[in-house]
Amino acid sequence: MNRIQQILRDHADLYLEQHGDRIPRAHQKVIRAICECRSGERGHHLFACPDCGDTHVACSSCGNRHCPVCQHEKATEWVYRQQLRLLPCTYFLATFTIPDELRALARTHQQVVYDAMFNCAAESLRTLEADKRFVGCNVAGFFGVLHTWGRQLQYHPHVHFVIPGGGLTKNRDRWIAANGDFLVHVRALSAMFRGKLRAALAEAGLLSQVAEAVWSRNWVVHCEAVGDGRAVMKYLGAYVMRVAISASRIVAYDGKSVRIKYQKVGSSKWRFMELSVMEFMRRFLQHVLPNGFVKIRHYGFMSPNFSVPLQKIRELICALYELLRNQPVKVPPPRKPKPLKCPRCSAIMEWRLYIPFSILADGPPGALVT
Repeated sequence: MNRIQQILRDHADLYLEQHGDRIPRAHQKVIRAICECRSGERGHHLFACPDCGDTHVACSSCGNRHCPVCQHEKATEWVYRQQLRLLPCTYFLATFTIPDELRALARTHQQVVYDAMFNCAAESLRTLEADKRFVGCNVAGFFGVLHTWGRQLQYHPHVHFVIPGGGLTKNRDRWIAANGDFLVHVRALSAMFRGKLRAALAEAGLLSQVAEAVWSRNWVVHCEAVGDGRAVMKYLGAYVMRVAISASRIVAYDGKSVRIKYQKVGSSKWRFMELSVMEFMRRFLQHVLPNGFVKIRHYGFMSPNFSVPLQKIRELICALYELLRNQPVKVPPPRKPKPLKCPRCSAIMEWRLYIPFSILADGPPGALVT
């Protein structure tokens, strides 16, 4: 059993009792989903062997996007799809972070602040990429991913943007490349993001809750070249389909406390910290997103609905760099999960039906097999 799941199963009732109505409904839903995942409380799936007729009953997964049990295969598939979409150009990774003084506001108004972070960062990138001193393109393209945690599970909302180094002209018939390993000026990007976010919070009626001094100092915004984009896709893939921490970083759990390992930024040395079970659960659950919130967003020519397909953009870039047109992107497909085999004859078993938990209340799953 996944250790995060075990911790929640052991202490969910006490956590809910201690915090009561203060727990958001989304958090309660995630707790219930993780605790019930593959426990049988969400029903079962009946498999049968087409050769010998032997049957197998498997517990149903919860499918919740915050569940550590369900997300591994989804993360691998996401990385594969993104690598297929890579363009033959230099990529950049831009990270937009809000100051400490804004984090309390973000916690209490997550939907508004997270949306504002996405919109203001994207608009800042579009504006500066259109500037002839930088890229000078009319149509930029990129995608953003929201993260809300630091390496010690602390609340640290920030948005990563993966940006192809270039853009399209107004008529969308020519590619304009970025200048080597330089995309836009970071100070200008930081100042523009800060100004746009201030305006967005003012429009939402939240500006009075922020100290005025926050808007007069520099904000932390990074933008750096990351080669062909493959490495950054793998880096993000480890985070986009899970919440805050992987089970592999939990080194000990004794029923009362949780010991985790982490690395400081710029260091490969593992450090350790011990948290009480209740504190671990609090830190884990504070990163649950609002219901229906989209944490991965595509913009410009990276949008699936953009009028010019990515293959056409590849041809424009390849013509620029005098490479072969129509060159396919070679990415090894992700490993598929091993099929369920019959323990009696080793044939691949086939799915037959879903058995709701309510039906199983009167007897074991085997009682339904005829």
